[in-house]
Amino acid sequence: MPHPKVTPAEMRQRVVRFSDYNEENAVPLMFIDSMLPGHHRLNFAVIGDTASENPDFKPLLTQPHNFQIGMFKAMPHGNGPAYHTHDYIELFLPLEGKWRFYFGNDPEGEPEGELFLEKWDLISFPPGLWRGFENIGDEPAWCFAVQETHNVFEGKDPYWAPQVMRKAQEYGFASDEQGRMIKPANYDELNARMLAEMFNA
Repeated sequence: MPHPKVTPAEMRQRVVRFSDYNEENAVPLMFIDSMLPGHHRLNFAVIGDTASENPDFKPLLTQPHNFQIGMFKAMPHGNGPAYHTHDYIELFLPLEGKWRFYFGNDPEGEPEGELFLEKWDLISFPPGLWRGFENIGDEPAWCFAVQETHNVFEGKDPYWAPQVMRKAQEYGFASDEQGRMIKPANYDELNARMLAEMFNA
């Protein structure tokens, strides 16, 4: 099958360096749970939207792909995404540390199972299964995420467990019917504070 020729200059635009995961590209409040105790993390959209509720995200690679990739750095001692689900497959590969992944079929019930993963282990969640995960190590740790391609801001994404939504509202965070974050009045102050805290951790 014929393909267009690709120049070295075009290939240089398809590289992401680890140094690109910096304060300029980080979105610490990418989701409505991000401000909640136990859910602090730095999020980076690498390809596509990576399920963001925050329209401030900027993908590091803008070329079209049939998958979406994110990176995140979770603070230690139980930090990570709260209980949620998606309408598409979501896959995770820890790059550092020790992680606990917990899951179940009832958003208001107790998780039905848990698995512990370490560096370079991999887990794939099917659509509709509720899941949460946390860095259980003593240091901040990175994780790599891959998702099926999906359109951003066309509906709720992620779906949060009811208790997560109630807690987020206590902090002034919610999302509308298109899945877009409704920010509190002090959002800029909170975002700056979270950036400073996590990049100095």
